[in-house]
Amino acid sequence: MGTVSGTPLDGRDPMGAREVHDHDVLVIGAGGAGLRAAIEASAEGVSVGLVCKSLLGKAHTVMAEGGIAAALAHMDPQDGWETHFKDTMKGGSFLNHWRMAQIHAQEAPDRVRELEQWGALFDRTTDGRILQRAFGGHTWKRLAHVGDRTGLEMIRTLQDRGVHMGLDVYMECTVIKLFLSGGAIAGALAYRRDSGRFVLFRTKAVVLATGGVGKAYKITSNSWEYTGDGQALAYDAGAELIDMEFVQFHPTGMVWPPGVMGLLVTEGVRGEGGVLRNNAGERFMWKYLPEARRHEYAETEEEARRWVEAALAGKPTDARRPPELSTRDNVSRAIYTEVKEGRGTPHGGAYLDISHLPAERVMRKLPSMYHQFLELADVDITKQPMEVGPTTHYMMGGVRVDPDTGAATVPGLFAAGEAAAGMHGANRLGGNSLSDLVVFGRRAGAGAAEYSKKRAALGPISEAEMEAEIRAMLAPFERQEGENPYDVLRALQDCMDRYVGIFRTREDLERALVELRSLRTRAASVRVEGSRTYHPGWHLAHDLHNLLLVSEAIARSALLRTESRGAHSRIDHPGMDPALGRVNMCAVKTEDGMRVSPTPLAAMPADLAAMFEPQKEKVG
Repeated sequence: MGTVSGTPLDGRDPMGAREVHDHDVLVIGAGGAGLRAAIEASAEGVSVGLVCKSLLGKAHTVMAEGGIAAALAHMDPQDGWETHFKDTMKGGSFLNHWRMAQIHAQEAPDRVRELEQWGALFDRTTDGRILQRAFGGHTWKRLAHVGDRTGLEMIRTLQDRGVHMGLDVYMECTVIKLFLSGGAIAGALAYRRDSGRFVLFRTKAVVLATGGVGKAYKITSNSWEYTGDGQALAYDAGAELIDMEFVQFHPTGMVWPPGVMGLLVTEGVRGEGGVLRNNAGERFMWKYLPEARRHEYAETEEEARRWVEAALAGKPTDARRPPELSTRDNVSRAIYTEVKEGRGTPHGGAYLDISHLPAERVMRKLPSMYHQFLELADVDITKQPMEVGPTTHYMMGGVRVDPDTGAATVPGLFAAGEAAAGMHGANRLGGNSLSDLVVFGRRAGAGAAEYSKKRAALGPISEAEMEAEIRAMLAPFERQEGENPYDVLRALQDCMDRYVGIFRTREDLERALVELRSLRTRAASVRVEGSRTYHPGWHLAHDLHNLLLVSEAIARSALLRTESRGAHSRIDHPGMDPALGRVNMCAVKTEDGMRVSPTPLAAMPADLAAMFEPQKEKVG
């Protein structure tokens, strides 16, 4: 079962020796959700394998900077799980699975305290409790944080916990296929990125925690790993994907210089009092507040200033939060509109200014942002405004799962984190991602462990199916001619940016689907050459399958949802359709290709629905 070593494998060489590893539970992805799932499954006494595409500790979770949302009520005593639940449902335009939103709001405080017990060093109040900051869409100051490096601290904490538990970790290893036996999960095929050798995992259960799909777009805050692997693996295995039309464009990514375009600028900047202005100096967010929620925000500059001053002093106030703390979908559309109508910055964004605050506080609360802009853009944010614009950031859609166990619709398959769907509905609130990871990572790990204990033995895997998959993986080396995979990737990203972006129309979405069909044909004939050792072009040749699959699901789902809801904005259907507020768009694999159709949204119990009575007319 040890690693096979030897000389580098040429792409045309025989398949070579393969590693074989047996585990009760295989967790694919080692970010916050994957690590928490692996820790929980291991605590249940089963054998756990943890596969990560990159190096352990370099997961994209580190880019979640602003904080982890939990109703600890340290800063605002009136906060509680009920308010967090209501905020999450409202933020998701009520398309969330109510049970996931409920579990999340109720369990997030315990998961944050657990991280603290495991060694996470959160910022503190003067009396020693975990400090919390404001974020868009949250009624109260709710985000526990470590400056603007919260995700990094969380990964370090979970990594240390997992390593000390003795997890078997397979680094720089990419899973390309899930195998079924009798309709249930039996194993997975992967390859080593450093050598190109193939690895067979035999397992009773798989937890997908692979993150999102951001690399389908050119301008994105996501790192290279985010190629829709988990969503594609689940779909190809027969699982259902839901809510794929809902792609979150974070309102504040860097827009200059070109080499860092899309790099995330944490919402913590606005949570600490940052102000958005256009090129005329206008503080424009007041114009874009939705009428149904305008009463939740400050009416004047003076009221917004009082809120910031109270927040800085850690004191209660009757002032309402600034308009910059509207939900991410709304702020993104606002910046996009300002730029499109000619009021943008020189490099096509908006100004985000926090220089009115004391420099010492900015550098203490936002150290990463200070150094990021100083080193990459030659901008001192304590003295100058930042230029920011929307960047592809998060996928609300993904694998349909059971809220309590994380189980997908294929027996033995589980999912958590960004790879799963249902928790966030049509739009995610900032900070809910990190708490989502640990709440549902824990539940998926427990669910997978319980499932594995009920299975007496590992299921058989078809040798012919495995060999066919390996031959398909090596095919790009065999071709005498063909395109460079990177040319196809650039064309895909241009297509998605142009036709399936922040604002959508039927004409654009239909055009995208035509281009995606053409790109699929091109991707099937790409060519690479050389050794399999650290060959990113070869890796991309396979990633294109995943990226094209999730892109098609996004476009098809967006075409069917003839309304504007949350992060999905249809210019030709600007309002909400109450009927569509009761369904999830569901993508499944058929013999004729992808089929997308509406499926009923789980109805909220009467006691929870009663919380929204004053806004009852908005639920649909």
